[in-house]
Amino acid sequence: MKYRYLGNSNLRVSAVGLGTWAYGNDTFGQVDDQQSIRAIRAAVDSGINLIDTAPAYGAGHAEEVVGQAIEGIRDKVILATKCGTHRDGPKYIRDLSPKRIRKELEASLQRLNVEQVNLYQIHWPDPDTPLEKSVEALLKLKKEGKFKYLGVCNFEIDMLDKISRMTDIISLQPQYSLLKRDIETEISTYLIDNNLGALSYGTLGGGILSAKYKERPQFDDEKDKRSGFYPFFKKENWPQTQSLIRLLEEIAKKHNQSPAQTAINWSINRPGITTALVGAKNEKQARENAAAADFELTEAEMLALTQESDKVIKNLKI
Repeated sequence: MKYRYLGNSNLRVSAVGLGTWAYGNDTFGQVDDQQSIRAIRAAVDSGINLIDTAPAYGAGHAEEVVGQAIEGIRDKVILATKCGTHRDGPKYIRDLSPKRIRKELEASLQRLNVEQVNLYQIHWPDPDTPLEKSVEALLKLKKEGKFKYLGVCNFEIDMLDKISRMTDIISLQPQYSLLKRDIETEISTYLIDNNLGALSYGTLGGGILSAKYKERPQFDDEKDKRSGFYPFFKKENWPQTQSLIRLLEEIAKKHNQSPAQTAINWSINRPGITTALVGAKNEKQARENAAAADFELTEAEMLALTQESDKVIKNLKI
């Protein structure tokens, strides 16, 4: 495993991190909690030390699962969670009001069974709450010792610049993969210039870059909502992605790796990316994800994947 400092902090995080959205059991199909706990422990055992979760994942269920999994190994884990997005039935509600932030953080600490979170992140911007009010509330909680560092997710440059003038942040969590690269236009340069870390999510595009789907999957939208979040599975986009999938398979075979590992390796070696967050539904996936940092793609292979990605993205209807 490779380790890197997150932004200008003293958090030394693994290049591959564990994303826990699936453990909420309401977005990526059903996942057995005990299997999830074993996957988390396998990830940590394999060198992954960054675990990213959120109260919006299963209305707190993912945090509860993480809390159970890290019992006894808290000192081996850099724990990241979020505020500002909660569930109201099937709906995701954005609320960064001071009252809501405090309520969410205290609930998260209880579910995770910890006294402090290493990285606390604003999940999504809230257009109905002045950012100044949100930051003021967050700094109070930080002063109380409830979290160590502040980060943000899904912020554009104007919002990054705005919050950076108010307080120190250490990281951004954007969606980024071979099929989603819009941060390269401006945001990656901003992060590098301002010494901010990047924890990229959606590294496998909801699983499409694992190459495990030989035909376009038909998800049960009641239990598995990934096709709504990741447009690559849509009928009009599926054929456009296949040339990239084939190239991943070809390069993976040369290294005796999986296509998923190859896609992860590409991501963690892109400019400005500190850690690629990847989900794991079982121990096998967790260990394979961790091993994605243990080989090197050649410059020619990195370039080939990047160029094929360029071609595919241009033809996607998003």
